[in-house]
Formats: sequence, C-alpha cells, structure tokens
Amino acid sequence: MAQIQQPEPATDSKAFPDTLTKEIDLVQRDPKNINQDVVQVDFEDVIAEPDSTHSFDGVWKASSTTFTITKYWCYRVISAIFGLPLALLWGFLFACLSFCHIWAVVPCVKSYLMEIQCLGQFYAACVRTFCDPIFETVGKALGGIRVALRKEV
Repeated sequence: MAQIQQPEPATDSKAFPDTLTKEIDLVQRDPKNINQDVVQVDFEDVIAEPDSTHSFDGVWKASSTTFTITKYWCYRVISAIFGLPLALLWGFLFACLSFCHIWAVVPCVKSYLMEIQCLGQFYAACVRTFCDPIFETVGKALGGIRVALRKEV
C-alpha cells in the first residue's frame, strides 16, 4: 500500500517572510518599472539643435554636462531633504489605507453581499410566484400566431 506523505507544517519564517529585514537592491531601484516612462529625461530629450543651427562645440558639451550634473545633484539634495519625511508620510498613509481596507471595506462589502443575497432570493421568489404565470399564459396565448408575408403585385 502506498503511503501518503503529509506536508510539513509551515514554520514561522516560511509562513510570514520578514519584510522588515529583507535585502534592498541598491542597483535596480525600480524592479517593477513603475517609473519607466515618467521621469527618464536626458539632455537630448529637452534641448536639441537642428542641423542648420549649432552653437560652439564647447558650449554644447558644457551645457550637456551642466544639465546632467545639475539634474543629478538637485535630485539627490531634494531627496535627501524630503525623502525621509515623505517616506514616513507615505508609509503612514498606506498603513491607514490597509487598515481601512482590512477592518472596514472588506467586512462592509461582505455584509452587503450577504444582505443582497437574501433580497435577491426574495425577489426571485416574487418573480416566480407572480410574473412567471403571467408570462407563461401570454406566451401560450400568443404562441399560436403565425405570420406570413405575401407580396402582391
């Protein structure tokens, strides 16, 4: 007789992965590509000179370097100043949204669906009791009608 293997009971580390101490990727910072089309702006995307109008090569190179370095360091400074407070704000907001969804929205929707199911059964019983006989009678009365089209010239 073949033995059926019982699955091993889940340990706490397997059932609830520790999301607070997971390793963060410092290279790939947008693994789900949520900002793929939003903020990728390079010098060539903003400033371009047509073939008929060119500035000095040195000015063009310096402008590109200035733009790139300014964008890079401005982003770093702004994210250093506002990154942690905004992370705190967004963490709080999403925690509140999760709390509301788990403790209010889902229970309300489940309750509503249960109540609607009872009303739906009552409505279906009323339709079967009152409307179905009328529709059957009208169907039988009009079911014998035959329509024939004739063209007379």
